Amino acid sequence: MFPESFQVHVAPAVNRFINDLIAAYAPVFDSISAGILSFLLTVSEILVFIPWWGYILAVGLLSWYSSKKFVASIVLAALPFLIGMFGLWAMALESLSIIITAVLMALIIGLPVGVLMAEVRIIATILRPILDGMQTMPSFVYLIPAMMLFGLGRVPAVLATLIYALPPVIRLTALGLNQVPKPVEEAALAYGATRWQLIKEVRLPLAMPSILAGVNQTTMMALAMVVISSMIGARGLGQEVLLSINRIDIGRGFEAGISVVFLAIVIDRLTQNMAKRWEPPKR
Repeated sequence: MFPESFQVHVAPAVNRFINDLIAAYAPVFDSISAGILSFLLTVSEILVFIPWWGYILAVGLLSWYSSKKFVASIVLAALPFLIGMFGLWAMALESLSIIITAVLMALIIGLPVGVLMAEVRIIATILRPILDGMQTMPSFVYLIPAMMLFGLGRVPAVLATLIYALPPVIRLTALGLNQVPKPVEEAALAYGATRWQLIKEVRLPLAMPSILAGVNQTTMMALAMVVISSMIGARGLGQEVLLSINRIDIGRGFEAGISVVFLAIVIDRLTQNMAKRWEPPKR
């Protein structure tokens, strides 16, 4: 056994720090929470307003537009219908609202940071180990700071999902910009392009397949947090899975779990197909 005389506990210091932080900046955290909740409720209202058949039609049309595969589009459009058949349509929309909110926030933060990471070497040097740590951290760990600062509910679930899903879009945006061929950049500069025009008109369009791959990975990682975030009060399909585990209800858990899989397949296929449309034609 490890000697007790060598044990040092930081838990009391961490608890004091969090209590002092909340006491000093409670209005700031309340404002952040209110803003995220307002945005989340707006997204949720929009999702609820759309009729169920609208989602099925939209999935089918988007799939056909991006892949030109008729049978695959029909199969993909049938998956949301199966979720509705299980009686989990409302829960799926709740999960989708959290995913959309977290992904939009991740893109707003991640895309500019990825551009800065590609353009400024010192920022890349600083961010690279931070992103490494974020991607190797167990997903359950992200629930702790969100829960300590914002309590329980959908807001900390969105923040935990945001932190967990943020690294891929930053990394792949920077990677795509760094992989733009140097002769292309030199040609643009030779024709008089400014630094901003080079980024906007040359590097970003050529890096778009990599950026969209980052969007795909960020979305899938946000979806992976659906079940985990239910432990801190997020509702939706994750809550149904958690209740099924607690009650050892295998059938109910299967329906909720397979619904998460269907949702993941639809999102993954649509985002992948959109990314492929930006790839340069193969010779």
